[in-house]
Amino acid sequence: MAEFIFALATILTLFALAMNRASLGVWAAAVAIITLCAQMGLASGQLHWPVFPFWALLGWLIAGLLFVASFPEIKRNYIVLPAYRALKGAMPAISETEREALEAGTVGWDAELFSGTLNWSKLQRIAPITLTAEERAFLDGPTVELCKRLKDWQIRHERDIPNDIWRFVSEKGFLGMLISKEHGGLGFSAQAQSLVLGKISSRSPDGVTIVMVPNSLGPGELIEKYGTSAQKAHYLPRLARGEEIPCFALTGPFSGSDAASMRDVGTVTRARHEGKETLGITLSWDKRYITLAPKATLLGLAFRLLDPDNHLGRGEDIGITLALIPTDHPGVEIGRRHLPGGAAFPNGPTRGRDVFIPLDWIIGGAERAGQGWRMLMSCLAAGRSISLPATSAAAAKTMLRTSTAYARIRKQFNLPIGFMEGVEEPLARLAENAYTLEAARAVTASMVSAGEKPAVISALLKYVSTERMRSCVNDALDIHGGRGICDGPSNYLQGAYQMVPVGITVEGANILTRTLITFAQGALRSHPYLLTEIEALQNEDRGGGVDAFELAFDKHVAFTVSNAAGSLFHSLTFGMFASAPASAGPTAKWWRQLALAARSFALVADVTVALLGGSLKVKQKISGRMADALAELYLLSAVLKRYEDDGSPRSDLKLVDYCARNCLYRFDQALRGVLDNFPVRWASWLMRPLVFPLGAWRRPASDVAGKEIVRAALQPGDFRDRLTREIYVSDDPNDRVGLLEYTLLRVVANEEADKKLERAIRKGEVKRFHGHDWIAEAERKGVLTAEESVALAEQRELVERVIAVDDFAADAVTPQKAETSAQAAFRRPSGHMAAE
Repeated sequence: MAEFIFALATILTLFALAMNRASLGVWAAAVAIITLCAQMGLASGQLHWPVFPFWALLGWLIAGLLFVASFPEIKRNYIVLPAYRALKGAMPAISETEREALEAGTVGWDAELFSGTLNWSKLQRIAPITLTAEERAFLDGPTVELCKRLKDWQIRHERDIPNDIWRFVSEKGFLGMLISKEHGGLGFSAQAQSLVLGKISSRSPDGVTIVMVPNSLGPGELIEKYGTSAQKAHYLPRLARGEEIPCFALTGPFSGSDAASMRDVGTVTRARHEGKETLGITLSWDKRYITLAPKATLLGLAFRLLDPDNHLGRGEDIGITLALIPTDHPGVEIGRRHLPGGAAFPNGPTRGRDVFIPLDWIIGGAERAGQGWRMLMSCLAAGRSISLPATSAAAAKTMLRTSTAYARIRKQFNLPIGFMEGVEEPLARLAENAYTLEAARAVTASMVSAGEKPAVISALLKYVSTERMRSCVNDALDIHGGRGICDGPSNYLQGAYQMVPVGITVEGANILTRTLITFAQGALRSHPYLLTEIEALQNEDRGGGVDAFELAFDKHVAFTVSNAAGSLFHSLTFGMFASAPASAGPTAKWWRQLALAARSFALVADVTVALLGGSLKVKQKISGRMADALAELYLLSAVLKRYEDDGSPRSDLKLVDYCARNCLYRFDQALRGVLDNFPVRWASWLMRPLVFPLGAWRRPASDVAGKEIVRAALQPGDFRDRLTREIYVSDDPNDRVGLLEYTLLRVVANEEADKKLERAIRKGEVKRFHGHDWIAEAERKGVLTAEESVALAEQRELVERVIAVDDFAADAVTPQKAETSAQAAFRRPSGHMAAE
């Protein structure tokens, strides 16, 4: 027994030293004391180890080596310098565009996740959803009015946004939400912008685009942050009033996700402009997929600027530069349209050849020449956190709202289809995604409102939210069946379905955002020591580089040992001793599981970057799985924070448990995928017992838990309303979605009367078939009261309208004759064809 107690105390001591990042001197003293105590116990007869002399010798040897290594000069010569030399050629070099992208954003909660030791106060002090009175009034007033005006079928059918909608959004200030009040805009917070965009998109995915783009990455934001005083004074009030419609042209045929490789070039030269010789830029460009381009009056353009004659005194290759060009400027080709996924929002190409613009059309003036990539990345880090997460969360909430109503109303086999287990499964996914995406949207928007530019989180959330949006729309279509696939004025799913591929593709295609950007950029930006070490390795001053490397390397080694010990200890104890906020209450176990998972993630992330180094760019499956693991940690963080921010309603607790179990299960599967396929096999063998010493024991949420959540969501009330908060919900039975809500209330209110009628029909007391009024028959036979008969007759008519699909005269759906020649389908005024 004494041997067991001593061994346990020794193990716990070593765990404590490792997890608390003890210095080499402390380690040496601890090992020496443990060895000495063991010898004393053996000498006194209290301990009995037959082979102890070997272990005593090993203990003193380890203590001695640790003691020697604690001397700075010895450690530097025999540990730090060999590591410096080994890593100098292995670590990836950081390109200028990568550096600008890294420096553009900020780090916050993502850095905590990469650290493995979570500081809960950093998450908890992020503000809950907070709006000013003006923002709330705008959300509940003009935004609701806009939703009422948007006719999604008309927009999709005519493939255009009506002029009265353009006028309304211009007059009410929708196009200037991010422009400051000083310059004529609304000056709304990121949280308010996010909620406004979400509410509009829940009504019309096409309609929201004309509001989203001017308030996202584009001329307005770039001028507000980087423009000259003259540019701000001239353009911002006009943009805020909708007198200028902006677009921003970045993507080209040969520079999609790799936007930095653009072939659009401007050359600094002199030419005549407005009758005077002017120093300016001769530009040629070919851009595509530019949203609002067919309607735009102001073109923001990204291009590479060259100065072969050194007019600017900064060499030939100035770098990526951004300029503002009125679309009626001579040489600008714009107006033709793409049809992305059959969607109706204006999107198209723009081109120009040898177009001369004055130098002061550069955003920020000549001094901002060459700074375009940094400017873009800075705006993207914040903007990508708002638009697509807002529309994705709104889509998930809308799909849940409509699907729960339809599944409660629609019957098959005399049972609401929502009560069938096959339909319960997608409904449970919808509930989980609606709660989770809204939680992540809210906390991320609050970060941006507080001034953060969460580059890593915005990339992560972009791909996760749009992928889950795709899942939600598919689930909704599965539940609705034929009702969902027949397009027409009464179809409330088709618009979202058509827009899903657009969300997947824009602002960085999901495939590359997941596999190339999220984890790789996150590791560099959010890891506590990695970027410092790489910069030290690249430092041309070797002495200064070694000094900086040594300082970071010492901390990095302690960091790795700490996370290895922490991951093993907390995994063996099932997270029981992991930290949790004092306010956690009934969710404390999930906070502890999050802390455990973060330890494991930090360890695997650390080893992955250290061993794969520059090859991580080609090991994209590994990088993608690490991004998935990071995403689950972030989503679980958001879910737990949302529960607290919402006041910890007990009715939401089962859903929080459901989300947490599934997040952690998917996290385990992502890390298992990394370890199963890790290219350095010995490292995989070492990491596996540290991360999964008892195996990947977490399991997804149960079917029973899903059933309870779905049954609650099928019932009108506070739970369903919280799950679908801040989307547009009509109360008009003549509206396609309002009809669903109105009918749902009637179906629930008439439930007992309907059961009586169904029992009578099953017994054969009442006959139900077309051409026969079975409700009147039931009343005559005393099955129903007169009041119940009236209510069910109304319900019958409402249900018929809910499940009805649109049909058209044959000549109404015959396509009109369209241009068929290649030149008409894709032509340039210059007469030559583009290579695609």
